Amino acid sequence: MTDLEKRSRNRGAILAAFGVVLFLIWLDQWSKAAVFRWFAEGTPELVRDPHGHLRYLVAGEWLSLMTSCNPGAAFGRLGGIPRVLVGGRILAVLVLAIFLWRHDTRHRLVFVAMVLVLAGAAGNVVDNLWTGCDSAGVHHGVRDFIDVWFEPLFGWDYHFPSFNVADSCISVGAVLWVLAGFLGGGSREEAAPETALDEGEGSVS
Repeated sequence: MTDLEKRSRNRGAILAAFGVVLFLIWLDQWSKAAVFRWFAEGTPELVRDPHGHLRYLVAGEWLSLMTSCNPGAAFGRLGGIPRVLVGGRILAVLVLAIFLWRHDTRHRLVFVAMVLVLAGAAGNVVDNLWTGCDSAGVHHGVRDFIDVWFEPLFGWDYHFPSFNVADSCISVGAVLWVLAGFLGGGSREEAAPETALDEGEGSVS
């Protein structure tokens, strides 16, 4: 394969990756809007747990839908400095987008991780700037709706902080990124045969 063909294939994969990012942002925004609207209309039959949380049970009592407005970063941290937080998120999205645009797609695991983290970060930025929830002094907070309660599973009376599709993308992407580091940059296409062929062709007189 010529260098031009390699660059063309790499660019096509990157454009497709940005398409996936846009789809995941849409999925995140659609799911947030749908669940929050559903709860606001009083449609679901909610169950109150021992902690007073109103939840719509999805899979037994351990997995449910429960709306909450997050003013801060992961797990509600940094809620007191929203401007700094949102500015940091916007900067992170821009940097990730540049990295993804310039990335070598042969590093497949890192490539997939970057797509997921970028989509998740962008999804929450959209909440902060335009579509987020307003509640108890929180303006344009991030909408969370997935609730996991460990007590029915393990006997540990603990609610994992509620999250959303964007948070899931970030978490899975971060795990893949770390895993890629342990694996030496992730799965990379084998170029040895092509390299050997090119060298062989170059030696022919």
